[in-house]
Amino acid sequence: MWIEDVCYEEEHIQKVLKEIQNNFERYFSDFVDTTAGTSLSTADFEKLQQSVGLAGKVTRSKCKNDLSGKYQAIIADALNSFEQNREKYLDLLDEENLEEDGDDVAAFKAKRLRDDCPIIHSTLYNKQAKELDKYRKAFSLSDPKELYQVVTNLRKFAAEYEAGYDPDSYDDIASYDELGMGQMDTDDCTVYGVIGGGIKSHLLYKLYPGLFPNRSRSAIWALWYLTNKKVFGCEMDSEFLMIDVEKSITQQNYNYPYELFAYYAFEIYKLLKAKAVLLSTDINDNYRYVAVDAFLNFVADQHDGEIALFKSQIRDGGAGYA
Repeated sequence: MWIEDVCYEEEHIQKVLKEIQNNFERYFSDFVDTTAGTSLSTADFEKLQQSVGLAGKVTRSKCKNDLSGKYQAIIADALNSFEQNREKYLDLLDEENLEEDGDDVAAFKAKRLRDDCPIIHSTLYNKQAKELDKYRKAFSLSDPKELYQVVTNLRKFAAEYEAGYDPDSYDDIASYDELGMGQMDTDDCTVYGVIGGGIKSHLLYKLYPGLFPNRSRSAIWALWYLTNKKVFGCEMDSEFLMIDVEKSITQQNYNYPYELFAYYAFEIYKLLKAKAVLLSTDINDNYRYVAVDAFLNFVADQHDGEIALFKSQIRDGGAGYA
């Protein structure tokens, strides 16, 4: 069971959204104030002044133009990072290339996925991360034909979704069902243990960053913090956690359904867009989820000490990868 049934109920979803909204402001304030963690916060700046005897002698601007400039810088930096290896994903998911790859699925697995796909390559060769051991084994044992078919199915779904996208009505979507990401959680779009919610969402995020949010490990951790670790009626703790009581291991829920994650990411995008309007800046609709990804990474980074502690508990190779 990935999550409890209550997590799909409208009342539950609205409670989650309300809590995200309640906590959004303080995280966003720090997000902009520190330029997404690349500079001192105003509070830390003032502490530094006091430590060197300059308290009150140097001030930092909090005017709208300054905040707008910081927000623009955050988005520009996020876009730059996003584009750095994007061509490799576009090449992998090119429809003509995929068709040709079908002639040799063994090579598709050994080269196109293992060597050329950045997220899979980095996962396989990150030998320092004990929690990825199971992933390396699962990839080694996976069926090349199944891998090829699932990637092809993902590409087909992405093309169909993009064809039905209406930019004029997109922001009016009012439910996860209306957002229409359920196909992503089906067997046709999954190789269990190898191409799960994290990796397949990253592939399509790199293809259509305006339509598919990146369900990374940091993103799921961020939702746990944005919801203030509340359970909202769940009997087995937060839906964003996966807890192994016997082994005393807590991980982000690497099986969290993409259709629900995408809806929460969509709602966070609208919060970020509203801030962009207030600060007279812009979030390009074609890259809307790049901004969301930057924000969620920032939220998770604010709690990197606690997250690192959870990761250190993993001794036998967890599965917080796909």
